[in-house]
Amino acid sequence: MTTEFWLTASVLIAIAFAFLLPPLWRRPGSIDIETERFNVDIAKQRLLDLKEQRSSGTITADEYEDLYQELQSVLVDDLQTESASRQSESSGRWLIVLALIVIPLVSVTLYRALGNADSLLPEADRTAQQIDEINAMVSGLAQRLQSQPDDAEGWLMLGRSYKYMNRYAESAQAFSEAYRLLGDKADVLLQYADALAMTNDGRLSGKPTELVAKALELAPDDSTALWLSGMAKAEAGKYDEALRHWQKLAAQLPKGSEPHREVQGLIAQVMERLGTAPAEQQPAAVAKGLKVNVAISDELQGAVSATDTVFIYAQALQGPPMPLAIVKKQVADLPVTVVLSDEQAMMPAMKLSNFDRVKISARISMSGQAESRPGDWIGIVESVAPAETEGVTITIDQKVQ
Repeated sequence: MTTEFWLTASVLIAIAFAFLLPPLWRRPGSIDIETERFNVDIAKQRLLDLKEQRSSGTITADEYEDLYQELQSVLVDDLQTESASRQSESSGRWLIVLALIVIPLVSVTLYRALGNADSLLPEADRTAQQIDEINAMVSGLAQRLQSQPDDAEGWLMLGRSYKYMNRYAESAQAFSEAYRLLGDKADVLLQYADALAMTNDGRLSGKPTELVAKALELAPDDSTALWLSGMAKAEAGKYDEALRHWQKLAAQLPKGSEPHREVQGLIAQVMERLGTAPAEQQPAAVAKGLKVNVAISDELQGAVSATDTVFIYAQALQGPPMPLAIVKKQVADLPVTVVLSDEQAMMPAMKLSNFDRVKISARISMSGQAESRPGDWIGIVESVAPAETEGVTITIDQKVQ
């Protein structure tokens, strides 16, 4: 083996120790099980819902205990993982000594046997494995609800899970089941309306508008209801009513916060439409638009067709996920450079220039539909300041699960 090999191996082993030793040295209970974050977060939300139902008298104490036990059963893997992490401090430090001996020995042995970096699991494969675990958990919940269709909290959890995964049609169906069981509750109505809107390219017209209006009657000060009500009114051209909802919402938000600035931008747009205030001068970068360079990874060249549709779009970091600006291309056009601007806004009150920071995505739609579906391919830039950025580059290389 060469000197170069030993230097490289030493650096890699040192990096491995930097990740492995601190968790082993820490006190029990300090290990963060990142791969279980998603289903643990969902469990916490459901537990809060159960406690609220018990406090309000919707369910009895016995029913609460039964549902709590069921929640524990669903998340048994998580509980086992956490339990395993709470090993004694002394045993953890014995592992340090073992790691100091075993890791270098195994590393050298693997290199002699395999001789190249292909023996390591690629990062993309690890990510895919984690996504598969999440999908399996959500599928298990969906299967359980087929045999227990009257579990309203289960349907709410499933609806949120599908929404998190951008499976909006399935999310809407789950929320419809929760609505069937729970009736006119503001939070259920709003989640159902939002999921329905996302199955229609973010548009609220029709049933989503009816659901939002009903939610606003039940909870006239609810921030989500005010936001969505303003969106529905602006989409329908009723700018005076949209202005009223958003001004009430702005008064509730902390001044200077990003949500407050976003709502103030919407208010300015509506006031301009109504002719009650002069248009604010927009930063030059936004006026010209945001340049987006889109390419496809080499690995996908044979997996997609030249005629497959490509959607390139910007979304607000908070609020409704409807695109602020969108351009439609084909795979045959890639690599391509497009400009996202206010001219491509789907709604007059939802413009790119209204937002300090946005998310930029480029997605190959295997179905040709604007709605994201499993099997599509996507590339994302999570946070961009349109007024301060000359351009961004996106490589489409992730599969939508």
